[in-house]
Amino acid sequence: MINSIKKFYLSNKTAQAIIRPILNFSSALIPQDLLLKLRFRILAGYALDLDNPRSFNEKIQWLKLNDRSELHIQCADKYEVRSHIAKKIGESYLIPLILSSDDVEDLRPDSLPNYPIIIKSNHSSGGVYIIRNKSEIDWVKVKEDFKAQLSQNYGDGKVEWQYEQIKPRFVIEKLLLDEHNKIPSDYKFHCFNGKVGMIQVDMERGVNHKRNLYDREWNYLDFTWNYYPNREPEIKPKNYDKMLEIAEILAKDFLYVRVDLYTVGENIYFGEMTFHPASGFARFVPQKWDYYFGDLLKLPTN
Repeated sequence: MINSIKKFYLSNKTAQAIIRPILNFSSALIPQDLLLKLRFRILAGYALDLDNPRSFNEKIQWLKLNDRSELHIQCADKYEVRSHIAKKIGESYLIPLILSSDDVEDLRPDSLPNYPIIIKSNHSSGGVYIIRNKSEIDWVKVKEDFKAQLSQNYGDGKVEWQYEQIKPRFVIEKLLLDEHNKIPSDYKFHCFNGKVGMIQVDMERGVNHKRNLYDREWNYLDFTWNYYPNREPEIKPKNYDKMLEIAEILAKDFLYVRVDLYTVGENIYFGEMTFHPASGFARFVPQKWDYYFGDLLKLPTN
């Protein structure tokens, strides 16, 4: 139900035009901790205890309020994070950048290559354009969509403060494709106090989104988190150990971070870094896993 509502909201500009001002207004008037408690009760399904957070989702809310730095802002920015990645692990792990700008008029097919590309905003989630043939695209609509995206504050109502500090722009990168000309699986390494504790594998995004979950040793974990699993277990990547190493190098600076990586052939590519997955509101089924991963994350208050 929650995912259906979310999809409707993201695809319906009228709903967004009505709801966003309400979120902006409520965010300005309601104290952040109270705002989180209200949303948490509705979306996560239980009361939020910020004084003694125990579950993973509760601790994500605590991090929103208490774990803030300039590095969080840089690494949440899909454009500015590139310089951080180049410094930490090297430019070879970056997806080739074609163009980045804060002016939607720069979205012109004559300035873009003929191979497949992906266009995304640097300060939000969703709203991505995957373009395999630029001659088949309605570029007027693309400009309209990104003009709307660049005017949004993605952190509205969710207390994801880092997005408020990012200067919006769009980013165009080469689209990664595997040997079958398909978009490769997205490997998301959840890092708790610098150590990988869970790997999330997202498949068939935009078509029939499935999500499998694994522990550090690549044992399949039988629970659901936001999306149903693909019962066909994902084969562990050949360069899994290197991916694990990279994720933990990037995680050293944070209490918690999710590091997204792709693997194409022998190459590993960095996707993005996320500090509050699903804004800390997605339900674990069964719920015991919410507390299991909460135990892995040690907060300074602990």
